[in-house]
Amino acid sequence: MTQAAGPGQRGPEDTSISLADDDHPRDECGVFGIYAPGEDVSRLTYFGLFALQHRGQESAGIAVSDGTRLSQRKAMGLVTRVFNEEVLQELRGNLAIGRVRYSTTGSRTLINAQPITVPTRFGTIAVAQNGNLVNCRALRAELEEEGITFEGTNDSEVIAHLIARAPGDDLVEAITHAVARLQGGYSLVILAPDQVIGLRDPHAIRPLCIGRLNHQSHVIASETCALNVVGARFMREVEPGELVVIDREGLREVQAMPQAGKRLCLFEFIYFARPDSYLYGRSLHMARRRMGHILAEEHPVEADVVIPVPDTGTPAAIGYAERSHIPFGEGLIKNRYIGRTFIQPDQRLRDLGIRMKLTPLVETLAGQRVVMVDDSIVRGTTTMRIVRLLREAGAREVHVRVSSPPDRYPCHYGIDTGDRGELIAAKHSVEEIRQFIGADSLGYLSLRGVVRAIGLHRGAFCRACFDGHYPVPIPRDAALGKYALEDRAQLNVSRENYPSELLEKVP
Repeated sequence: MTQAAGPGQRGPEDTSISLADDDHPRDECGVFGIYAPGEDVSRLTYFGLFALQHRGQESAGIAVSDGTRLSQRKAMGLVTRVFNEEVLQELRGNLAIGRVRYSTTGSRTLINAQPITVPTRFGTIAVAQNGNLVNCRALRAELEEEGITFEGTNDSEVIAHLIARAPGDDLVEAITHAVARLQGGYSLVILAPDQVIGLRDPHAIRPLCIGRLNHQSHVIASETCALNVVGARFMREVEPGELVVIDREGLREVQAMPQAGKRLCLFEFIYFARPDSYLYGRSLHMARRRMGHILAEEHPVEADVVIPVPDTGTPAAIGYAERSHIPFGEGLIKNRYIGRTFIQPDQRLRDLGIRMKLTPLVETLAGQRVVMVDDSIVRGTTTMRIVRLLREAGAREVHVRVSSPPDRYPCHYGIDTGDRGELIAAKHSVEEIRQFIGADSLGYLSLRGVVRAIGLHRGAFCRACFDGHYPVPIPRDAALGKYALEDRAQLNVSRENYPSELLEKVP
């Protein structure tokens, strides 16, 4: 069974709009895999994806194997919209993978939903990916010259076809051969008829961990929060360049690519991962509270109340209040039942987007000097609207504090931060941003402060969006593609606005 539409599916293209805060980078994707004979693996995968829903709300999919045959269901929308009891009953087997998606490459259509299935000489396989390939264009062109016809526009389909055509005596050898050609930041889960395979790129930019259900059942997931919800015990994170195979023999590891040193995406700690997850053995909630502590040290202010922009700004706001000894309060109430709206958008709906999502509490704000804590500012437009909301509710002063450094460079490894021209900090000073958003003061946490809050050294992270130091070189066409047309027309943009040492390393 291969089904492409979920309950209430609108059609091949989702024309809904998201009311998510556009001053945040978009979550990328979440992947989940399980080998558990005798268990209801489709249901466990459903719960795992539900726990990872924050990583992608555009589409969801599950592929299941009974040992000989793969069945699949994927559609546009949230996990609860794509799957129901009837669908899960039809997805029977002992092993499964799943994915929630927010597109960073490929259009927002059903054809790009995952897992992607392709036939191979080892049987049909399904592939789901979190991340992005920087050399995808070249690989796709090569495969097209060899006669491959692509159905979609995402790089996961490229990976699947590379595996199908790779040499090797077994699937693991074929995967090892294929991924040697990949460049970028990614984690993969692959479903074969009798195996679940996980893989992480040589820099481990995108997260992936392993959990144990029992002596013969294991789980692979983007975050530990997905292990918890299915009752799996966390074992460890997948190492850089490591391939993990789970089958009837248990769990075994293959070093598919040489380790290039861990460079986990720093934004996972700041925003993406759920606060109840652990990365590098650190609690995300506690790390974000410490970011708030250091933010208060770096940017103190006299004020009456500290409020978060819910929900992701809450831990840092708690930390800011603790260190500054300014009372913590709720100043904005979030409507948690909006998420995505499937009403046809018009300008009035877009204008009302923030008011539909956030309601100011006049009792907390009226006549007060307010510190508003958020985790990031990307474009600045939503922050500006929130500041205006607080003032309309009677706030006497609004001081914005951000628990991350200014976001100045685009991401090429699977995070939708937008093009460089969309990043307000790329071309504007902190003072200019303050004026734009209408705040009385503005303070960003320093890069040193973020790393100090986590308790690791700077070299443990990919921090390219903050300082432009990309661990995987970016091809010139991909780099310049992140600029506006007027910037791309000026070839010296690579020296003026982009790390020159990056572009000098590539053809």
